[in-house]
Amino acid sequence: MLIRCEIDPSIERVEINGFKFPLGVYPVEDIEPKAGYRAEFEPADGAGDPQFGDEIIEPWPDRYVFDIVISADRVDALYRQLLPMLPGRVFPILDFIGHDAHREIDPYLARVPLGLEWLIDGVRACRPFFFEDGMVGFGALSDDPFCHLFVDEHKIITLRCEPDLKSRFEKVLAAFDLKEIDDPAGADAAAHEHRNVLWSPDDRPDLLCAEEIVEDLRDAWQLDLNIDITRNVDEGGKDLGVTPWRCVVRVESGEKTRYGEIILNADCLLNAEELAIDAVVGLLASADESMSNDDPMVIVADRLTGTQLEEAMPSDIEPGLMEKKIASQAKTGQSGVITGRWLA
Repeated sequence: MLIRCEIDPSIERVEINGFKFPLGVYPVEDIEPKAGYRAEFEPADGAGDPQFGDEIIEPWPDRYVFDIVISADRVDALYRQLLPMLPGRVFPILDFIGHDAHREIDPYLARVPLGLEWLIDGVRACRPFFFEDGMVGFGALSDDPFCHLFVDEHKIITLRCEPDLKSRFEKVLAAFDLKEIDDPAGADAAAHEHRNVLWSPDDRPDLLCAEEIVEDLRDAWQLDLNIDITRNVDEGGKDLGVTPWRCVVRVESGEKTRYGEIILNADCLLNAEELAIDAVVGLLASADESMSNDDPMVIVADRLTGTQLEEAMPSDIEPGLMEKKIASQAKTGQSGVITGRWLA
């Protein structure tokens, strides 16, 4: 897998009392950063963490949880020492602060366990994104033995492990001069800002943006959104009913890759993806084109506000036509495609 990205050279790092913050996450008020870790015992709850409600993952057993804060210039090195302590097959995890109007973070989880080398290769190929960008968190989960290693968007490391593994991880932390303290403090301990740090100048088409990296990782790590795809709820669990969506579908047509943008109304992710795929197949048929053997893949499925819906509509749509269609669907609570087109 070949993924290339670089950091925008104009971004300056925030440093306080020798503690370096990630380029993509920085405090905007006074803070006294404190490197170290906090360890707590979590009893088995019989159902795993709500973040991982998928039946693929076994219920979480008794475990210790470590919240680890370390200067940004040492996060990569610590992660590389912790990762080999996981078993050979893991479920990769990716959190991305995307563009959905009703959800801050898109939580991705691998459908099947993969060899640890897949995670290693993916991280190696885009280290600036993983260790400096303020819009992404990543890690892995294993169920035998149970272990959950995650570097969040603040570049704070969370580690969960079975009790008999606790001392092994403590030795690694000690090797980094990290001590157990009551109040480790990183970027999330004060008001802070997140930003993307990747550089994509016009003369460097080989450098990928964050969304392109996420697309590649979804393929390589076999990631799906770890949400209930049959319901349409916000982060508080409120049922939203039918909402507008913007979907981007990738399809292999002949010897080229094409992307179709579909604007639609749907009552859940499953319905939105089905409508978007059918619409793209229709676009191919209208152009007398056929697909390759690869199935179309929905790579973006973001819910929109009313204002975002207006902004997403193509400028060449006949005035009033789409407004009538949208109003009709909204009045009856119907799901359906509003418009579709090929992206350049």
